[in-house]
Amino acid sequence: MDFPTELGVLTCLMILAASLWIPFIIRSGSNAGTVDGFDRPYDVAKLKPWVHRAFRAHPNLVEQAFPFAVLVLIIDRMDGFTALTYWTAIALFWLHVCMQSG
Repeated sequence: MDFPTELGVLTCLMILAASLWIPFIIRSGSNAGTVDGFDRPYDVAKLKPWVHRAFRAHPNLVEQAFPFAVLVLIIDRMDGFTALTYWTAIALFWLHVCMQSG
């Protein structure tokens, strides 16, 4: 069984989404001594700019990757991968990488 490139791109997008959450977790963990567990989340705009950008980029990527994931999985079940889906998936991945990097 051959693993389609489109599914590989989907996997890489999900890894990218998970890695965008890491800076926020690390930075917010360093401020954990002053935060009560029952308080509202603190203002993320007060964090360092690179942490704030990663915080905003994570939900953006997740929101855009969900429809892509649905389409890829449907096309996989229909066995409908073509050259168009191949190049579109690759272009989408690199556009997201460029967008998330600034």
